[in-house]
Amino acid sequence: MLKQWLTVAALSAALVIPPAQAAERELLNTSYDIARELFAEYNKLFSEYWLEKTGDTVNIKQSHAGSSKQAQAIIQGLEADVATFNQVTDINILHERGNLIPEDWATRLPNNSSPYYSTMAFLVRKGNPKNIENWDDLVKDGVDLVMPNPKTSGNGRYTYLAALGYAKDRFGDDQEKIDAFMADLLGSVKVFDTGGRGATTTFVERGIGDALLTFESEVLNIADMYEDGAYEVITPKVSFFAEFPVTWIDRYVERNGTEELAKAYLEYLYSEPAQRMLAGFNYRVLDETVKAEMADRFPEVKLMSIDEIAGGWEKAMETHFTSGGKLDQLQRR
Repeated sequence: MLKQWLTVAALSAALVIPPAQAAERELLNTSYDIARELFAEYNKLFSEYWLEKTGDTVNIKQSHAGSSKQAQAIIQGLEADVATFNQVTDINILHERGNLIPEDWATRLPNNSSPYYSTMAFLVRKGNPKNIENWDDLVKDGVDLVMPNPKTSGNGRYTYLAALGYAKDRFGDDQEKIDAFMADLLGSVKVFDTGGRGATTTFVERGIGDALLTFESEVLNIADMYEDGAYEVITPKVSFFAEFPVTWIDRYVERNGTEELAKAYLEYLYSEPAQRMLAGFNYRVLDETVKAEMADRFPEVKLMSIDEIAGGWEKAMETHFTSGGKLDQLQRR
């Protein structure tokens, strides 16, 4: 009888299965330095989506610095699962110097693997005391500028190239006038910070400069934070088409077992909820519904491509940003 009872008890115990525990996955996103708040919000949105889809929780870690520095860190062994950068060349070198991703990485997601984009704009102080409305106003006497350093920051390179695009649009093939404008602009920079967030801190918290040159998204976010109109946004009529490329890091996701998760994390950036969130952080987006909703927020701008301005990224880097290149020459004038 006892033996029979023990057998029934054992069977009963076997049938009492504890509830399944949701697995926790981990992901490292390495990103540019002014994207902290953006991805803190996106991580919440994606985590909710992933939990509903799979039943798993995900712990997303962030690393932020200038995108060029981040690319070097990944090449030197920072095992990021994904890179969400602000310049194509900083992802290209993950293939060229590290062989961490395939050469055709940009074809793996829509819009050249750029789920959102921006342009360059100016942040000026209340009342716009120096009457800055366009690029040519930045080189007037007595105007001090703050911008990220093109040597260390994708943001800084975009600003430089946007100014160059304006100069080419205005002066055509007159290289002497283009060079004179660019030299004057660079000569007006009071502080070159290593990254975009450092430039913002210099302008806002340290009170240096008459205009901050950075991404449109950054200046809109700052202006929104100060409801008393402490800052005003100036979006020039001609500027640069700034893509924000993303990729998973093939070698590391294979090693970490996170390939499916990393791909989903980036693919979800193209979804309507994510696009609406990105637009809420003042980035220009691809989703037509969201674009229509935000039309009043983003003025029409002539956005010039890297091919129009500098003949492509490879030529731009070789001509302007290498040691002894055009940037260095203009700063010595």
